[in-house]
Amino acid sequence: MATYGATIAWERNGETFTDNRYSRAHRWTFDGGIEVRASSSAHVVPLPYSAEDAVDPEEAFVASLSSCHMLWFLSIAAKKRFCVDTYTDAAEGIMEKNAEGRFAMTVVTLRPHVVFSGNKQPSSSEVEALHYRAHDECFIANSVKTEVRCLPVLG
Repeated sequence: MATYGATIAWERNGETFTDNRYSRAHRWTFDGGIEVRASSSAHVVPLPYSAEDAVDPEEAFVASLSSCHMLWFLSIAAKKRFCVDTYTDAAEGIMEKNAEGRFAMTVVTLRPHVVFSGNKQPSSSEVEALHYRAHDECFIANSVKTEVRCLPVLG
């Protein structure tokens, strides 16, 4: 078992607050001291009360799923002796009402594009199998009820 943590900090900075017209900008601080500027999404809380130049929880959710999948994919590919040169993913999440009528991230679609080098090149079916296994192993995908799709970009 492992424990993971983050410190989330927000300050009122003199704003009235009770009129609901306050900045949602805040900080995420992770172990090792990395600090990320965060905010609500402008899709949820309109500007100027959201910060466009900050990461919102919905983006972080999509990035977390994509990152976990990528890390598993790289690990599995390396064990199979496939040399990965680049991995990029234009991941996308859809926020809509779920079956219970509540807003939720209902689908996250990963679109990983992987470039391999070396003499040992995986076939299309082997690439799909690597992605299938990475999805199956991903801790984050195993932790959510959102449908997570993986549509590898081949070629």
